[in-house]
Amino acid sequence: MEILHHGAVNGVTGSCHELKVSENFGILIDCGLFQGAETSGSGAGESRLEIDFPITHIKALVVTHVHIDHVGRIPYLLAAGFKGPIICTEPSSVLLPLVLEDAIKVGFTRNRQLISRFLKTLKQQIQPLGYGEWHSISPALDVKLKPAGHILGSAYVECKVKQESRSKKAIFSGDLGAPYSPLLAAPKAPYGCDVLVIESTYGDKEHASRKERRRQLQRVIEKAVDDKGVVLIPAFSIGRTQELIYELESTIHLCRNKPLTDHLKWDDIEIVIDSPLASKFTEVYRTLEPYWDKEARKRVASGRHPLSFDQLTTIDDHQSHLDTVSYLKKTARPTVVIAASGMCAGGRIVNYLKALLGDRRTDVLFVGYQATGTPGHEIQKYGSRDGFVVLDGVKYQINAQVHTISGYSAHADQKNLIDFVKRMKRKPKEIRIVHGDERAKNELARQYRQLLGERTKLTIPCLAGK
Repeated sequence: MEILHHGAVNGVTGSCHELKVSENFGILIDCGLFQGAETSGSGAGESRLEIDFPITHIKALVVTHVHIDHVGRIPYLLAAGFKGPIICTEPSSVLLPLVLEDAIKVGFTRNRQLISRFLKTLKQQIQPLGYGEWHSISPALDVKLKPAGHILGSAYVECKVKQESRSKKAIFSGDLGAPYSPLLAAPKAPYGCDVLVIESTYGDKEHASRKERRRQLQRVIEKAVDDKGVVLIPAFSIGRTQELIYELESTIHLCRNKPLTDHLKWDDIEIVIDSPLASKFTEVYRTLEPYWDKEARKRVASGRHPLSFDQLTTIDDHQSHLDTVSYLKKTARPTVVIAASGMCAGGRIVNYLKALLGDRRTDVLFVGYQATGTPGHEIQKYGSRDGFVVLDGVKYQINAQVHTISGYSAHADQKNLIDFVKRMKRKPKEIRIVHGDERAKNELARQYRQLLGERTKLTIPCLAGK
């Protein structure tokens, strides 16, 4: 059994790992796109979008979840000749074609015929698998998907490699979620494994509690209303947007009898979702209600609609988007705008930033990781300290107030990552730490060393062949 890494080792994007059982047989776990500064790499091969590793022996692709940094290279994989099954959870099987259709429109072509042909091929290769079910890929390898609590349909992967003497188990974490994430059940640690490949995005940080992050969200909105300004929240169309909608509905419900100002109540706050893709994903999330956690299903049973409520406005067409940007620039009416992309590297959030970053009444709220080299990272880094950001080749002064609530990250924090291993009955003989910056990986390695001592081999791997 050999594990090779084709991404997410020099940063947090481009997740792609290979479990090689023999010279003629292996599988991939994820096939993601590089983002931010990681797209250019540093001579390590990360600048190449095409599949630059052998795939003739790759018999299956297992997808942990449908974020683009875990699935964005699938079109290139198929173009390189991969014809095997794409194994994922049932919710992911519904969401994956939507994610990749959008990715193709942005990065490849808008030719409807070509897109339809790709989607037809993709859907033929997708093979849904229920949580907790062992699936035999070959006589030598079984896989099982367990809830990861990151986004709807996310999973970590247990791989059982059957050898003559005894079976070996490898676990790939994908992206683990934090406990008490909206809509999602918390991930549970597996019994144990021989090798664990684990993410480390927040391996050096701990998030605020859910109660505290709700309080922080409420304070940011109250400040914006007091300033008569707009709250801009860059958020990924899938996962983060739906969690924010859920939390905003909670806040409005809890504060419904509390006045914001002499003239405004919480019920008067308008929440704008300006992303056709996010709207589409939200609709799909509603159809996947059986996969929501108990809290969310209980709210629906009580008559509440956590993903569809009166204060929520959705903007689909481009002209309405431009009109909204212009209107808010003129009026600075207290409004919460959630728009993609989550790292401000494109999408409709860019037009809002161009129009409103220079206004001191504006509040920009980051609720997710900002990769180095993205505009989101620059705004978060410099904030209102006489900073500026370059958007589409033009410098924009940052006068807006900039906030970060890390508790809304869909990623597990340091404590969660430690607990994932601590709660295993059979501790791994080897842990490979991926999907994080150097500081996060090294700090998590230090914590694991304190927990496990010398009995577990700790590795921070590099790209295969480098």
